[in-house]
Amino acid sequence: MTRAQMFRFDKFGPMDVLHADQVGVSQPGALEVLISVGAASVNPVDYKIRSGLYPVVGEDRLPYTLGRDVSGVIEVCGPQATAFKVGDEVFGLVDMHGGGYSQKVVLNQAAIATKPAGMGHIQAASIPVAGQTAFQGLFWYGDLKAGQSVLILGGAGGVGHFAIQFAKAMGTRVLTTVSTSNMAFAKALGADVVIDYQTPKVRDHASNLDVVFDLVGGTSREDAWGVLKRGGVLVTTLDTPTQETAHQYGVRALRYTVEPDGNQLAEIAKLITSGKVKPHIEKVFPFSRAIDALGLVEQGHAVGKVVMQV
Repeated sequence: MTRAQMFRFDKFGPMDVLHADQVGVSQPGALEVLISVGAASVNPVDYKIRSGLYPVVGEDRLPYTLGRDVSGVIEVCGPQATAFKVGDEVFGLVDMHGGGYSQKVVLNQAAIATKPAGMGHIQAASIPVAGQTAFQGLFWYGDLKAGQSVLILGGAGGVGHFAIQFAKAMGTRVLTTVSTSNMAFAKALGADVVIDYQTPKVRDHASNLDVVFDLVGGTSREDAWGVLKRGGVLVTTLDTPTQETAHQYGVRALRYTVEPDGNQLAEIAKLITSGKVKPHIEKVFPFSRAIDALGLVEQGHAVGKVVMQV
């Protein structure tokens, strides 16, 4: 059996429960491919899973290997995985069973896309979770259209910085909240209005908006209800918004979880290769420092994405 180094944990807890281990790698199923990983990225959901704060991953899934974003080269194709071939460079989204913090990982062929020739593995690995979360939140669930307006709460993070650029590429008016130190960054991404998240009332800067894309929650969300027009929508990746409040303001409100979609990844890659969207990578760590990479994201100060070169 092929073995690979992985970063995993045997019990939920703080940073020190994560450790490197040599583990046997399963062969791909009928519609799966085995990838030799060139780079993997870090997402906030990773430390939530490790801490036991993500209900989808319970003790029955331990030991658990973290990571969902990968880019690499196909080593083995399952018997019915005919969309790709051995040697193809691809990137994609690992399912909730995890495994991205690894030298090798198995993915469903429907969750991957061909990596553009001009894009490196580090850049490609930064895209799947954050890029698809932003794309789906804005356009699938928020139904954002050209000519409309959106407020993105938390525009400087991995998902947020993609969301600003996608919304601008669609031809919408974009408002966002960020920390004081990230206001110039958000403006450079294309945001029309950049608001310091410490501003007491977001509604002093915005009104009659079509969509609020909430990546922050808490008091920021509570204040943002009032900037939506009647019939607007609040979309979030965090805790489920209260329907009572939504009814009070005459808007829709919903929570969603990102879904793997290789075809969508290919469309996002086109936006990036065309120059309309650019992933911002805060820092690249060697794979041996996966714990440090996760620590940087857990501190909450990373701008854009943190990636590990495997």
